[in-house]
Amino acid sequence: METTVKTKYWHTLDDGRVQCDLCPRECKLKNGQRGLCFVRACEEDQIVLTTYGRSSGFCIDPVEKKPLNHFYPGTSVLSFGTAGCNLACKFCQNWDISKSRQMDTLADSASPETIALAAKNANCRSIAFTYNDPVIFHEYAIDVAAACHENDIKTIAVSAGYVCPEPRAEFYKGIDAVNIDLKAFTEDFYHRITGSHLGAVLETLSYIKHETDVWLEITNLVIPDENDSDKELNQMTEWIVSELGPDVPLHFSAFHPDWKMRDKPKTSLQSLQRARSIAIMNGLKYVYTGNVHDREGDTTFCYECGGELIVRDWYEIKEWSLDQAGKCPTCNSTCAGVFDSGHGNWGSKRVPIQLNQGGL
Repeated sequence: METTVKTKYWHTLDDGRVQCDLCPRECKLKNGQRGLCFVRACEEDQIVLTTYGRSSGFCIDPVEKKPLNHFYPGTSVLSFGTAGCNLACKFCQNWDISKSRQMDTLADSASPETIALAAKNANCRSIAFTYNDPVIFHEYAIDVAAACHENDIKTIAVSAGYVCPEPRAEFYKGIDAVNIDLKAFTEDFYHRITGSHLGAVLETLSYIKHETDVWLEITNLVIPDENDSDKELNQMTEWIVSELGPDVPLHFSAFHPDWKMRDKPKTSLQSLQRARSIAIMNGLKYVYTGNVHDREGDTTFCYECGGELIVRDWYEIKEWSLDQAGKCPTCNSTCAGVFDSGHGNWGSKRVPIQLNQGGL
C-alpha cells in the first residue's frame, strides 16, 4: 500500500520553509528535509507522513504490559508501532525502533482494516499504538482506530503526550485508553534529557482527564539521581492528585541502562517502593511498580478498606475480588477503571504475529 500521505497540520513561513504543527517541536523544513521524528517530511512544499501503513512489527501482549492495570484487566492487546520519535530521550528503552532511520525497520505492511480484522480474529479486546509514539503517525493511527471501532475493538495509545492542541483533540476522539509517560517533573530534565518541554505534557494530561472520556494511566520511569529525589516525587504526585485526581493509576517503572544513558545503574526495587509510598502518602489510590518482581506493587488494593481486589504476579492475575459492578466485596467501594464483569485470561504470553490482507 502507499506509504506517503498528505497531512494537514502545517503552514508555510515567510522564508518559504514549511513548519510542521503536529507537535510543539515545530520543525521548520525545506523540500527534501525530514523532521526530528524522521517520518514526517517536506515534499512539494507540504508536510507528508512517509510511513503510512508500515509497521515495525505486531505482537499480542497482555494489556498490563502497556501498562494499563484498570482497563479490561487480563485481556490481550494487539500491539504495534512504526519508526521514529518526536522526542530525543537519552535513556530510550525502545531505541532500535524509535531512533531507527532504516526503512527495513518497517518490514510489515498493513491497512487499518487488516489490523482491525487481525485483532478480531485473534480475540483481542483492544489494539495498542506503542513501541514508539503514535503522535508521529497521527493519520495512520486515527484510521486504524476508526477501523477497530467498527469491529468493536478498543484502542489504546502509549504516548509521551508531546502534541499540539488541535491534532491532540482529533487524535483522542478515537482513543479509549492511554498511558502517558510522564518522564520527570522538572523542565531541566525534559530539556536536557529528552529535548522537549514539561509544560506541553502537563497540558496533555489535563486535557485528557478533564476534556475527554479516555481512560488515563501514567507511567514514570525512575532513573537514579535524575528524577528520583523525594522532592521531585512529592511535587509530581501532589500535582497529579490536585490537577488530575486521586483515581488516576500511576506506574513507577524501573530504568535499565540503554541507548545514550549507560552510565546509570538500574533502578532498585527499594527506590520504586519508596516512590510508591510517597505517592500513596500524597493521596493517590492506585500506585504500581513495574519492570521488577513486586507482588504488592502489582496488586490493586481497595483504597477504603485495604482489601486485595486484583492480585497479580507480573502480568498474571492470581485473584480477582471485584464484583460485577467493579466494587470491593468487603466495603462496597468502587474501584476506578473500565472493567468487564470478570477478567481476561491471556496471562503473560507475548506472541509475535505477521499480518496479511486476510488478517492473521
